[in-house]
Amino acid sequence: MNLSYLKYAVEVEKTGSITKAAQNYYMNQPHLSKIIREEIKDPRIHPMTSVMAVEVAPDLKTCKAFISVLGNEEAKQSTIKGLKNAEGYIRRELARTLNLRNTPEIRFILDESIEYGVNMSKLIDDVMMKDAKSSQPDQEEKSGDGREE
Repeated sequence: MNLSYLKYAVEVEKTGSITKAAQNYYMNQPHLSKIIREEIKDPRIHPMTSVMAVEVAPDLKTCKAFISVLGNEEAKQSTIKGLKNAEGYIRRELARTLNLRNTPEIRFILDESIEYGVNMSKLIDDVMMKDAKSSQPDQEEKSGDGREE
């Protein structure tokens, strides 16, 4: 569950209703993902690109789209450049499919949280393996000293 969803869920719980920004969030993210995945043919956009979150400003004028790209640094940068170049097309398609009077200006932001989580998981696994290896010789010495043959 992402942070944006929780923020809007708490808002609904407190106020009993959902704001236009929250409604726009729920409508934007799946449509934005579909447009990027299926409709944009720019070769700069990496095939393993996903929309992690969309934060819409309360005035509905701007939104931040957090984009995750599974690839090297060059693929990430070229994907962001391709998305920025296609922003006009994306806004037009969102306006057409969602029937919005004002389509928010989209800022594409590279989200590296998944990559960070994978790296942290690898580091934890490495430490656990080193710890297990260092404790094994100690256990062998203890069990080897007390035996009589």
